[in-house]
Amino acid sequence: MASPSACTGSPTVALFARYPRAGEAKTRLIPALGVDGAAALHRRLVERTLGVIRASGLPFAVWTTGADEGEFRDWLGDAMALTAQGEGDLGARLAQVPAPAILLGADVPDLSPAHLRDAAGALQEVPVVIGPAQDGGYYLLGFTQPVPFLWPDMAWGTDRVLRETEARLRRAGVAYRLLEPLSDCDRPEDLARWPELLG
Repeated sequence: MASPSACTGSPTVALFARYPRAGEAKTRLIPALGVDGAAALHRRLVERTLGVIRASGLPFAVWTTGADEGEFRDWLGDAMALTAQGEGDLGARLAQVPAPAILLGADVPDLSPAHLRDAAGALQEVPVVIGPAQDGGYYLLGFTQPVPFLWPDMAWGTDRVLRETEARLRRAGVAYRLLEPLSDCDRPEDLARWPELLG
């Protein structure tokens, strides 16, 4: 097994972002917000998360889906690396990100630059760091070495993802550290927690 120091330099934050097209973004919030409202909320979350990443000082790239590169650059600007997520389920797309990296979604309103810096710091000591989500998944996963066993046959979007991820790491003998748990903004009942997001 590679040691944490086997990969030098800061990990790259890989922000997985869908284009905020009405009817295709934040679909679980459409019953509460409508197609336009859900897309607008997703747009705000991605923009906010990019601000957090920039404030962390870590290198980053946006892994895109739902639109071509030109549409993303029209939205987010030219001063960033963009990479298409590609095809397949979430696991197949996450598997494309090279180490060292910190995988991140855009649906965690309480994420701060300190969380990202803590993740990068943890990767100086252990090969894997996980930001647990309150719903049983994770909002962040960082690694200094490839972890191909974490991606296939995972019940993405369920409350079993974190538990299964930890079990696979233990079976593989890979040390990891947990960050502070945070909440996702995924379901209509989550909206009451962050009224400022509704604009």
